[in-house]
Order: sequence, then structure tokens, then C-alpha cells
Amino acid sequence: MTTYIIRRLLLLPLIILGVTLIVFSMSQLLGPLKLLSTYVDPNTYAKMSERDIQILMEQYGLTDPLPIRYGKWLKSLFKGDLGWSVVGKEPVLSALINRFPYTFELALYALFPIIGVGIWLGVTAAVHHNSFIDQFIRIFALIGWSLPDFIWAILVLLIFYIGLGWFPPGNLSIWADQIVKSASFQNYTHLLTIDALLNGRIDIFWDALRHIIGPVIAISWLWWANLLRITRSSMLEVLRKDYVRTARSKGLPEKVVINKHARKNALIPVVTTAGQMVIGLLTGVVIVEMVFVRTGLGSFAATAAQQLDYASIMGVLLFTSLLLIIGNLIIDISYAIIDPRIRLG
Repeated sequence: MTTYIIRRLLLLPLIILGVTLIVFSMSQLLGPLKLLSTYVDPNTYAKMSERDIQILMEQYGLTDPLPIRYGKWLKSLFKGDLGWSVVGKEPVLSALINRFPYTFELALYALFPIIGVGIWLGVTAAVHHNSFIDQFIRIFALIGWSLPDFIWAILVLLIFYIGLGWFPPGNLSIWADQIVKSASFQNYTHLLTIDALLNGRIDIFWDALRHIIGPVIAISWLWWANLLRITRSSMLEVLRKDYVRTARSKGLPEKVVINKHARKNALIPVVTTAGQMVIGLLTGVVIVEMVFVRTGLGSFAATAAQQLDYASIMGVLLFTSLLLIIGNLIIDISYAIIDPRIRLG
């Protein structure tokens, strides 16, 4: 196990370096002047003289040969200089740091219901193969998988906010947002619900929770549908294996056969789906965040793309790539934990 993890960790810097090379190559298509505009506040850039522009181009190495330019660009990355965000009106790194907690909190609340319910539904459908329960769950999955996420998100908003008035869009109500932004409120984690509890503000906690339940519902059905289909298929395959028949022939209770012998082996392909789901949640659920007006990473990336904010787009690309690399590393290690054959191979 240790050797397997070390091999994966040794590959990590090479993969990250490859990602930076790809992003750098894409950025060079913009041209020197457009690249310079990604490092400077647009208001300042508009007032700059040709001499000032030339000085900044030399400072950022935009007139150097490509290898030297790449080295300077990497150096600026290590310093946290990702350029200026037009959308966020602040440095790109600050914009990413300020918006990621909203996406992370949404992912945190969506993660456990999605994985728990999705796997439970998939196992239940497989165990009751071709019964009414199985057919009902499959229809549930088919509807969730067929419905576009933006339509489902709008339906959730129409039903639970406009119709029932339960789960409003946004991050917080106006009154709660004013308190959170005041000097009296301490932001320990930058996660609204957790910070509200740490500040002893149950009213703000409940308000933040009301605003996050709608997006969680919108995200969950799509992922439930995907996860339970994978789990059901894998579980049906495992239940036909010889060792499961042997366990049943020994007179073991069905609950033991399912939980101890079948489910763990059936989870191997599910790990990939669940892992990619977590990565997708963390990198920003764009449509859901846009529909529910949440100022997370997904809505930030979408707005940056609409306004051709190149610095923000490249910053989001680098950040999400890093999350993807780390997420895939965790998936590989999870494989080794679940299936010893992988690490032995």
C-alpha cells in the first residue's frame, strides 16, 4: 500500500507541470498586449502610456522568448500572482479564495445525501431485481437522468421558492448578509453555516441553510440517478458471482451476504463515479449556481467567460485542474484500499 501511494505521489508534480504547460500554451494565443491586460486593473490599463505598457511588458517577461516567459510565468504562479480579475474587481487568487467557500459548502451539504442515498437506492434496486421496488427506482433514475440540470434547477426554484416560499435563491437574506459583513461577525472558516454556529447566531445559520437546501435538491437528483444506476449494475454483476452463491449455500443470512460479501466488491466502479462527482461539485456546479444566484466558483467561471475575463478564466482553469489531479489521486488510493489486487499489481 505504501509503495503504491508513493508511486502516485511521485507522479503528481509531473502532472501538475504538464497542466501548467498546457494552460501557458493556451494563454500565449492571446498576444502580448492582451496578456498584459490580464495583469493590470482595466481602469489603470486604459490610462497607461506606451512607455508604461512597454515597462510592464518587460517586467512580466512578455517580450522574452517562450521558454524564459514560461519560467517567469511559473515563478509568478508560485508567488500567487494569477493576474487581475475584471469580474471580481480584485486579484484572481483573492477572487478564487473568496468564492470557493460558497461552492465548498454547497458540495459539503450535497455530498453525503448524494452518496448515501445513491448507493442505498442502487443496492436496494439490485437486491429486489425486477420487482416493483426495482422498477420504481429505475423510473426515478430515468427521469432524473433525462431531465436537463437547468430545467430541474428551475423547477426546484419554482416549486420550493415561488410556490411554497421555503428555499430562496442567493447565499443569504439581505439582513443576514449585512450582519455577516459587519465587524461584529467573525469569519473563522468562511463557511456561512459553520461560522454562524461559531458566532452563536442560530438565526443566520437557519437563513444560510434555507438558501442552500434548494441547490442541494437540484444537484442531488441528477447525481442520485447516475450513482444508483452504476451501483445497481455493479451489484447485479457481483450477486451472480460464485462466492456469493457459496455464501448463500452455507446458510448465511441474506443481510450478511449483501453487506459483507457483495456490497464492498460492488463499490469498486462506484468509487470512480463518486470521486468524479465530488470533483464536479468542488469545481463548481455552474448551472445550479447561476439559477440560484450563488456567488460560488461555478457562477464566477460562467461570468468570466461571458465577459471574456481571460485572467479569471485561466485562474479557474488552473484551480479546477489542480482539484481534478488531487481528486483522481484520492480515487486511485481508494481503489487500492477497496481492492487489494490493484495495489498488488
